[in-house]
This record gives sequence, structure tokens and C-alpha cells, in this order.
Amino acid sequence: MTSRQRLIALIVACALFMQNLDSTVLSTALPSIGRSFDMDPVRLHLALTSYLIALAVFMPMSGWLADRYGTRTVFRLAIAVFIGASVGCGAATSLPWLVAMRFLQGIGGAMMLPVARLALLRSVPKSSLVQAMTWVSVPALIGPVVGPPLGGFLVTYASWPWIFWINVPIGIIGIVMATIYFENIKAQDVPKFDKAGFLLSAAGIAGILFGLELAPHARDMGPYGYILIALGLAITGFYIRHALRHPAPIIDIRLLKVPTFRVSIIGGSLFRIGIGAIPFLLPLMLQEAFGKSALASGGITFAAAAGALAMKFAAPRALSRLGFRTVLIWNAVLASCSIAVCAAFNSATPAFLMIFILFTGGFFRSLQFTALNALGFADLDERQMSRATGFSAMAQQLSLSMGVTIAALSLQFLPGLTGASTETGGVYDLAFLLVGSIMMLSVFSFASLEAKAGHAVSGHAATAGGEARPPSDPRT
Repeated sequence: MTSRQRLIALIVACALFMQNLDSTVLSTALPSIGRSFDMDPVRLHLALTSYLIALAVFMPMSGWLADRYGTRTVFRLAIAVFIGASVGCGAATSLPWLVAMRFLQGIGGAMMLPVARLALLRSVPKSSLVQAMTWVSVPALIGPVVGPPLGGFLVTYASWPWIFWINVPIGIIGIVMATIYFENIKAQDVPKFDKAGFLLSAAGIAGILFGLELAPHARDMGPYGYILIALGLAITGFYIRHALRHPAPIIDIRLLKVPTFRVSIIGGSLFRIGIGAIPFLLPLMLQEAFGKSALASGGITFAAAAGALAMKFAAPRALSRLGFRTVLIWNAVLASCSIAVCAAFNSATPAFLMIFILFTGGFFRSLQFTALNALGFADLDERQMSRATGFSAMAQQLSLSMGVTIAALSLQFLPGLTGASTETGGVYDLAFLLVGSIMMLSVFSFASLEAKAGHAVSGHAATAGGEARPPSDPRT
């Protein structure tokens, strides 16, 4: 990679970090915001939900916007919307105001990440894609881990608006860097915007996500959550029918015919369910079951982020030596086991041992993220990439949300089914085993890959002494 390409990758990584950080940092500040608004913090959960729904709903249209108006233009506008909404969130004095600003912030985030990734894909040759995705994948794991401790620090030593205002300087730097280093790449012959597809996909995604948020609340809103999930799935079925008939659907289901992209979506979604569950389960177990302080809990869970950073130097070499199929299969096994082994934690487990296990797990999970992100675009041409970025980002958001929901539902229903207790940590043991088992299912998807899958990106064939097939990207 050239220095310019590394800078572009770093800009994308910062955008991803800001988006992932904002997905989690608010949770720590809810009690403080509740006191400021003079209301129960539980009611503020809608501020979390509105952001996640906006992300998933508007991500699919990001590729079309980038093709129509250019990657640099849309990326800078997305950051500007994100910054403006962040300022509005910090100035909010009521729940409706905060929810509206969080939804607007989610729209900016939805445009920001897929377009930034598209700019990277169009700037970096496929032979350097693994290196580029290494930079991009690390923040996806660091953001959810750093979010709660950072939110607690800002609320404790400043005030809750600063959890939003901290985005302003980061965003301004992003706009300046994008202006200097991004090319404003547009597509030729951009098709008409798929309005019907957008409405169907938005209704289906919103129904599923909002239902997933409500489902864990069995006594009050739980039944409505299941109804919304069912409606969302039904509408999604209508969208699939529409997409198969439309020449240029907003979410192109036909991309799943490409084996490498299909595996990155299906296997990647199963794997990311575990990623979504970990930031939810670990702090609860450490604080509620083991009685550790928020500071001590944050210090332990941060080890996963450190492991993700350590992976940055190993991913290109591992993929070059072993190839995508081997790395994805065996790394999924190791990453799943690193989560399942958390079931062995108890209040007497030494902190250094937990830190070591979480550090190792963060390494393997980050390696899997890097491999999946690179594999998904390995066999796509220029036109397909713009549609694939929104599709991939939406699938990632849905799977991460499902991970949180599955973790919450397991804590709710497992005590009644097994007699395990949240106070002693027994229910968390079962939850970690469940999440690890779901992640392990991704191995079957990865095993369906051909041995030479993605060799033009990983460089494995050349390293192993074989002949790599010619890359589809003429710039390589």
C-alpha cells in the first residue's frame, strides 16, 4: 500500500470507530441524562433504538448516493450531518428532541461508513485489500469496548453532552482529510433510485430491529416485539420478491450468487452475532455477578480491544500463507472457543487470566473481521461494489443487533429453564456457551468456500507456489 492509500484506510477506520463508539457510548450516560430530563432512564432506551434503526434503514441507499454524487461529496456531507446531529443531541432538553437528533445522527452514520469503505475499495488495488481492511476492521471491535468506559469517564468528569460533542473535532478532521485525499469518484449510467424497494426494505428492517429491541421485555412490550419481528420478516419477503424482478434494486439480492460475497454475509452474520453479544454480556457478568466496579470491569474488557490491535500485523501474513478458507474455518473455531471459555470465569478467577483470555479472543475475532471484510469484495467488479457496501453494512448491523437481543433473551429465559442464577453467574455461563455455539455454526458456511477462494486478494496461491488467477481489478 502507498502512503496515500494508508491515509485513506485510516480515514475510513476513524469513521468506523466514531460510528461504533456512538452505538455504545450512550448506554453509560442514560442515568445522568434521565436526571437531567427528570424521567426514568429506562424510557431513554428509545434514543439507542432510533440510532440503530436509522443506521440499518439508510445504509442500503449509500451506494446509490455515492454513485450519483461522488464518494467524497457524500462522505463529507454524511460527516457534516453526523456532527450537526451530535451538537443537537448534546443540546437536547427533552426525550423527543434527543430521539430526533439521534435518528438524524444515525442517517449521517449510515451514509458515512459504507461510502468511506467504497472510497477505499475504489482507491486500493485488490492485492492490497487485506492490508487496507486490517486498518478498517480494528475499530469495529475497539468502539464497542471503549464506548462504555469513555461514556462513564465523560459523564463523571465532565457532563453527559460531551459524549456527543467529542464527535465534533473528530468529524472536522475527517472532512478535512477527505477533502485532501479522497477522489470524488462517480459511476456512469447510474440507474433510477429504487423508491419502492427502499420503502419495503426500510419497513422490513425497521420492524425486525425495533422488534429485536422490544422482544427481551417479556412482561410489557415483549409480545409487540415478536409481532414486529414477524411483520418485518413478512415485508422482507415481499422485498426479496421485488428485488428479484427489479433491474437495479436498492439491496441487490443477486449479489449472493457470488460465492465469496455470500459466505461473507451468511457466515459473517452468524459470527457477528457473538461479537454483538460480548459487549453486553461481559460488563454485566463482571459487575452484577462478580461485584466488580465499572472501572475494574472496563479495564478487563479493554483487553479485547488490545488483542484486536495486535492482530493488525498478523492478518496479511496469515491470509497470504493459509488462504481465506483455512483461516476462516480454524479462526472461527478458535474465536468461538475463546468466547465459550468465558463461561469458566467466576468471582475467584484472577484478573490477569481473564485479561489474557479476552486479549486472545480479541485477536482472533479481529482477524476474522479482517478476512470477512476482504473476502466479501474479492470477486466483485466496480459496479457491484457500490451496491455491496450498503448490503454488507446493513447485514452487519442486523447481526450485531441480533447478538444483543439473543444475549438479553438468554439472560431472561435461561434462569426459568435451567434454574441458573444471575447473582452467582450461572446464567452468564450458559449465555456464553450459547453465543459461542452460534458463532461455531459459521464454520459450515466457511467450509463451503473453494480452496482457491479470494486468492487474488490474499495472495495465497503465489505464496504457496501456485499460480494466482488474474485479479478482476485492472489496477493490480
